[in-house]
Amino acid sequence: MKLPQINEVVVNSKIKELSILHLSDLHINKKTSTNSINQLVKLCNRSEADFIVITGDIIDCKVKFIKERLELLNKIEKKTYYISGNHDLFYGFKELKNILTNLICLDNNYEILQIKDKTIAIGGLSDRFSKFFRVKREEDKIVKILSKYENSIFLAHQPKDYIYALKSNSKLFLCGHTHGGQIYPFHYVVKLFQPFLNGLIYKKDTAIYVSKGIGNWGIDFRFKANNEISLLKLR
Repeated sequence: MKLPQINEVVVNSKIKELSILHLSDLHINKKTSTNSINQLVKLCNRSEADFIVITGDIIDCKVKFIKERLELLNKIEKKTYYISGNHDLFYGFKELKNILTNLICLDNNYEILQIKDKTIAIGGLSDRFSKFFRVKREEDKIVKILSKYENSIFLAHQPKDYIYALKSNSKLFLCGHTHGGQIYPFHYVVKLFQPFLNGLIYKKDTAIYVSKGIGNWGIDFRFKANNEISLLKLR
C-alpha cells in the first residue's frame, strides 16, 4: 500500500468550516506492510481534519491473516467512522468490526456530532452486497433519520447509493469503490455500472465526493487513476 500525499479539496457546501479526511478502499492484505499502515496512522493523526471517514473495502483477505496489522488502525487518535465495502463483507466484516475497537461503524446507523457550534448528523449504509451475506440494508431508516437534520453527511461504499443521500437532503455524500477505474481504459467499464467515476460532483443541494481510494484490487498497479487520500474542506 503506497501512500499518496493528501489531496486538499474545497467543497462548496451548506455545512461550513468543516474538514474531513476521506479514506477509502485500503484493501489491506497479506502483502500490506506494517510500515505502510503505521505511516497511514501517523498521517491521520497529523491531519487537520475534524474527523475521518473510511468508505469501505478496508480488507482484501481473511482477517486472521492480517489481524496484527489491522489492530494498528486503532492507534488513529481522531474520531473515525467507517462503513462496509463488498470486499469487507466477503472476507469477514464481523471479524473486522471486532478488531476495530477504536473506530465507529456506521453500517445502517448514525451519530450526532457537535462541531464548532454546529449539529451534524452522520449516517451510513452497509454495502449493496449485504443481501448476499444475510445483512439487511436499512435505507428507509437512515434516510428518515438524516432528513430530520439541517446538516447531514451520508456514507456508502458505492457511488450509486447517492440517490439515498439526495432523498435525505444530506449536504455531503462520500463513497469510493471505483478506484477511479484503476487502469485505463477500464474507466469506461466502471461507468457502465456506476453513475460517477471519481472526484467532486454536485447534485441539487448535495456535494458528492467519490474517492479513487488508497489500495488496489486484482493487481498492484494503476494507470491514469492515481490513488488518493483527500482532505475535504467544506466552505
